Amino acid sequence: MKPTSKPLPALADIEREVVAESREWGRQRLEERLQKLAEEHGEVFPPQATPQQTPDAAKRVRGGKARR
Repeated sequence: MKPTSKPLPALADIEREVVAESREWGRQRLEERLQKLAEEHGEVFPPQATPQQTPDAAKRVRGGKARR
């Protein structure tokens, strides 16, 4: 066996690296497909954020648990 200058990486480290690479590849592929669909339908991707309107103070309904 020939001597190596640095130790071999752990299997878990290799697995994490490959999983991260495949996750990024999948994200890019999804983005490409969604962009293509948006271009075919004439829509914008990513969609523009719509500002949320705050309800009038008098019309607010309290959510959650009742006070004790």
